[in-house]
Amino acid sequence: MSSATEQWGQLLTPAVMQGKLISASLYVTAFELLKESIIGRICSFYMVGFDADGDLIDEKYETVVLSKNKNPLLASLDWLAENDVIDENDRQAFERIRTARNLLAHQLPSMVMGGKDFQHIERFQELVALLKKIEVWWVVNMEIPVNPDFDGKEIDEEGIVPGPVLMLQMMLEVVSGNEELLKHYRANSNAAAGL
Repeated sequence: MSSATEQWGQLLTPAVMQGKLISASLYVTAFELLKESIIGRICSFYMVGFDADGDLIDEKYETVVLSKNKNPLLASLDWLAENDVIDENDRQAFERIRTARNLLAHQLPSMVMGGKDFQHIERFQELVALLKKIEVWWVVNMEIPVNPDFDGKEIDEEGIVPGPVLMLQMMLEVVSGNEELLKHYRANSNAAAGL
C-alpha cells in the first residue's frame, strides 16, 4: 500500500482521527497547565492584593523574577532553578516538552493529515512529572507550613496529588470513556441539592 493511500486511510478513519486530535489537544492543555504552574504560582507568590483592574503584584516580582529574562516563562524557570525547585535535568525536560508543544501547535495539520509523529505522547509523562514536582514543592514549602492543620504531622510528598495533576488525571479518565466520574458527580450534586 502506498504512503498516500495509507495517509488517506488514516485521515478517513474516525477512530484514528479522533485519537490524534484528542492526544494533541490533551498535550497542549497539559502544557498550558504546566506553564500556568511555572508562571502563575510565582506571580501569585508576589501578589499583595487586588483592585478593580485585577491583581496587585509587588514590585519585587519585576526585580527578582522578570529581570532574569524578557520572557516571563524563562524568567520563572530561572527563579525555580535558583530556589532549587527544579534542576538542569528538569530544564532539559522542559525544552523537550516545549519543543513537542510548539510542533503540535504550529504543525497540527501535518500530524493529523500527514501522519507525522511529534513524539508528544512520550513527552506527556515528562510533562506530568515536571508539573507534579513544581506543584508539590509549592504545597510542601508554601502551603503546608502556614496551615496549622499540618502542624507536627509527617507529610508524604509522594502521596500529594496537586490540583492541576488531578485535573489531567480526570481528563484522561473521561477521554478514555470512563463515566464513573460523571456518575459520582451527578450523585453528589443531586444529594447536595436534596434531590
